[in-house]
Order: sequence, then C-alpha cells, then structure tokens
Amino acid sequence: MRKVEISSHKREWSLMFEEESKQLKNILGTLVINVFHIGSTAIPNIQAKPVIDILIEVTCLSEVDKFNYQFEQLGYRVHGENGIPNRRYFSKGGNNRTHHVHIFEQGNPEITRHLAFRDYMIAHPKEAQNYSQLKQTLADKYPNSIEMYIEGKNDYIKTIDYKAAKWEKLTNCSDEGFNATEIKKN
Repeated sequence: MRKVEISSHKREWSLMFEEESKQLKNILGTLVINVFHIGSTAIPNIQAKPVIDILIEVTCLSEVDKFNYQFEQLGYRVHGENGIPNRRYFSKGGNNRTHHVHIFEQGNPEITRHLAFRDYMIAHPKEAQNYSQLKQTLADKYPNSIEMYIEGKNDYIKTIDYKAAKWEKLTNCSDEGFNATEIKKN
C-alpha cells in the first residue's frame, strides 16, 4: 500500500532530478530532445510528495520501448501508457516511490500542459500555496488512499491547467506588442 506523505520543499529535489536525468539520458541517448523537472517537487516553497517527476521529450516514442530492460536495470517498473495515450510511464521505488518518468514524443500537447502548470505555479506563489494547502488537507484526510488523494486534486488541477494555458499563451505574445513581464505578474 502506498501511503500519502507530504513534506516541505527540499533543495535536494533539484539535485535528485539532475542526477537521475543524466542516467536517463544515458539510456535513451539520441532519442532525447529535452528533460524537464515537473510536478510539485519542481515548484519552490510548496509541500509535495517526495517523488521526483521527470518529463522526457523524445524524437520517436515507439523507440522508447526498446529500452525497457535498461529502465528495469536502473530500478524502474515499466507501465507502458498507463492510462494516458501516447505516453510511456515508469516508476521507481515500489510503494516508496522516488521517481516518476513520463515520456512523450515531441509535439505532444501534454508536454506544454505540464510545463505551463509548473511555470504558472512558480510565477504565481499565492496559487502555489493554495495548491500546497489542498495537498496537505488531502494527505491528512486520505493518508492510506493515494487514489482518493489524486481524485481530490483533479478539479483544482483542471482549473490551474486552464489558467496556465491562457497565461502561457499571453506570455508568449510579447513579440505582438504585449508586455510579457506585466502579464506574468497578473
């Protein structure tokens, strides 16, 4: 059974991301376009499950399956799409998870969604604190049900995804006469 445990933000999470991303790049080699730290451990000053979420953008998703054995040798469990089409998902640490790896092919809108969520939360610390409080409330309410914890966050995440998508479009319009700095503050 996976317990729901939340902890304060830790500096070493970014180091854990860096170390793991090097190993993952070594496995996937030239397939890798970008590797990103996503999820709550990538957002400063909020509470999070101490699991490093890593998003890898690759040139060809079907080629990733050829490396399942190497992922297993690194301690990962191979989950395939795991409910999200056109993704490859891996977890490390069993019931005491340490890492989640989400791999998408370049151009997949999930890449933009995850990065916009992360960047929006970093740019909006009050919103990030609201999310942090929700996570703690849910962890206290459902300490033995990761499913209920995740379900409890769904509506909030959808709301932030919507706000983040609008914000991301506006911040990328700076060459059309908008002031991206001002927009990011709002």
